Amino acid sequence: MRNDPLPGPRAPRRDAPSVPLDAGVSFVMPVLNEAPYLRRAVESTLAQEIPGPVELVLALGPSSDGTTELARALAEEDERILLVDNPAADIPVGLNAAIRASTHPTIIRVDAHSELTPGYAARALETLARTRAGNVGGVMRADGRTPFQRAAAWAYNSPVGLGGGAYHGGSREGEAESAYLGVMRRAVLEEVGLFDETIRRGEDWELNLRIRTAGYRVWFDPALSVTYWPRERWTRLAQQFLATGRWRGELFRRYGRRNSLKYFAPPALVILVALAAISGALQLVGVPAPGLALATWALCAPLVAYAALVAAVAIGARAPGPFGWRERAWLLAVLPTMHLSWGTGFLTGAVRGAHDTVDTSRLSGRNTPLP
Repeated sequence: MRNDPLPGPRAPRRDAPSVPLDAGVSFVMPVLNEAPYLRRAVESTLAQEIPGPVELVLALGPSSDGTTELARALAEEDERILLVDNPAADIPVGLNAAIRASTHPTIIRVDAHSELTPGYAARALETLARTRAGNVGGVMRADGRTPFQRAAAWAYNSPVGLGGGAYHGGSREGEAESAYLGVMRRAVLEEVGLFDETIRRGEDWELNLRIRTAGYRVWFDPALSVTYWPRERWTRLAQQFLATGRWRGELFRRYGRRNSLKYFAPPALVILVALAAISGALQLVGVPAPGLALATWALCAPLVAYAALVAAVAIGARAPGPFGWRERAWLLAVLPTMHLSWGTGFLTGAVRGAHDTVDTSRLSGRNTPLP
């Protein structure tokens, strides 16, 4: 566990240790209530073709949907799968437990809600060797199987939805602020102290901040692609973004200006909505205040523009797969849900801290079965 302050100035530029391509890879995966997704995630991971030995360490949280039983069955089918317990269900705690139980010099983080594309691991190892970076990541390519999930996936892949981070659709290789999932050298991880177990969301951003502060590069390679499956229901998406936003607010409390400016757009939207609602309510009850009507219109104008933007985006949205009127209708709800839930969480976390906030979308009942 880490709770010490980050070092001050960035260390001189350093190269990560060189590791032979056939030295072996340890995949690490935290798992909680992922019964519909786990088998495909495991199969896409173990199907990766690399020259050295491979192991997959699953950190099992207290699932209630049969995930643990499925994980044990998968481990019996393939001796490369190792199981460790993560009773607290915290992602960084599970990741650290899996890393400590693993044996190989390169660590590849994988997610039970995602699937690696063929050649992912081989390309990542080549990129690590070529760049000598401390961490390498690629594109999180969201996809969906239902109209709602496809709408959420479109928002994930669009700058309008998640702000245009490199791993949400970037095309230019180079140094990055953070990396999705991450392909890391064990020596670098151990040097910076593994994941901070006091952070339940945003732990990858914080880890990459320490990696960069230690002088290592964090590298984005758009040739690396991971398929990510968003939450299947509107309520779960709202819960996920509320918790994620609150932890981003906590990271703002801890690290201030080291957070990118893009993180402040959703909380600004929430503040604008609140001020417009208060101003409009005062006007409706007849509170005598000079300039109140003008203030109300001034506050509502950007919200009308925002609503028009969301509507225009939903109407004009295009996707490679099925994307009809149902997906567009859901997109009208998905985009404001992402922005307002995340922004509300950010403001709460910035003012009060995240404390023990958890992502309840991973705890509530059973997931929707996959076709």
